[in-house]
Amino acid sequence: MTTTATPAEIRDLLTGLYAAWAENDAAAFAARYTEDATVVMPGVFHQGRAAVREYMGAAFAGPLKGSRGVDEPQDVRVDGDTAIVVSRAGILFAGADSLPAERERIATWVLTRAAGSWSVAAYSNAPAH
Repeated sequence: MTTTATPAEIRDLLTGLYAAWAENDAAAFAARYTEDATVVMPGVFHQGRAAVREYMGAAFAGPLKGSRGVDEPQDVRVDGDTAIVVSRAGILFAGADSLPAERERIATWVLTRAAGSWSVAAYSNAPAH
């Protein structure tokens, strides 16, 4: 496997994504996804950046208002213009400072690079326990 991006570039993408989350900015959050991105979570399937933006906009206006996402990459693999990141993730709801075990997730990110910029092509998560 050839590494053509540093883990720092990947972390920068995820940091920007979660900064948009902390601001409850669905447009900025979704802008980091490809036009045809796929998101799969328990009970959820979204296809396309517009669907991600709509879903996160509703979530930020409702149950995720004031929340922040946490994501700790455990494995980063880069091959050319594709990267796979496996991380421990979860949501800290407004006022929370720790993540209960029942809300911990294992997330898989598929990232692609086009015109020198990394974006999320696919995201999936499942309960960690």
